[in-house]
Amino acid sequence: MSHPLKERTELRKLIRLKRNALSPDEQNLASIQLKQQLCNLPYIQNARHIALYLANDGELDPMPFIRWCWQHNKQVYLPVIHPFNRHNLLFLSFDEKTSLQNNRFGILEPKLNVQQVCPIEMLDVLCTPLVAFDNNGNRLGMGGGFYDRTLAKWFTQQSSHTTNCTTPHNNSLFYPIGIAHNCQRVDSIPVEQWDIPLPEIITPSKRYLKS
Repeated sequence: MSHPLKERTELRKLIRLKRNALSPDEQNLASIQLKQQLCNLPYIQNARHIALYLANDGELDPMPFIRWCWQHNKQVYLPVIHPFNRHNLLFLSFDEKTSLQNNRFGILEPKLNVQQVCPIEMLDVLCTPLVAFDNNGNRLGMGGGFYDRTLAKWFTQQSSHTTNCTTPHNNSLFYPIGIAHNCQRVDSIPVEQWDIPLPEIITPSKRYLKS
């Protein structure tokens, strides 16, 4: 195991323990505070199509915010593991009537229905879960590379534009933000060459904007 990989593995284990140690009351309060943070953001208020996730393994639960989206006529989408390109994600429409099933990691996702798939070009905002992050926008995920591949499409298009890649809605692709508990922030993430920093990460108490 290379040194960066070992560091990332150990950091992943440590932060997962921290977030799973949060009590149900702490988790519930964090979810409510997250909703308050998100719903006051102008680019969220202007968005129509928002990709989110269902919490797993102690992740910050966005369900109160999802309900707020439904109440304000915003379409919510959830990630689904691509049935053929197994390290890629599709994003399917999600509402109160959506039928869910466990994927191969035991995470709930909508049952695959091609009529419910949202092309990523239609997304306004992509909210990504993560394990750890730092003040430079670096994100450490679970290691499967699913979101890395989606973010790579955003980064490639951003890189072809002269506009600031930390500005929401400056082209046809989504604006990505990370969602995390306060305890998931670390001083520095061991970065690999394929990692793509996020322009913004939001916790229950703070917004971290990439400089």
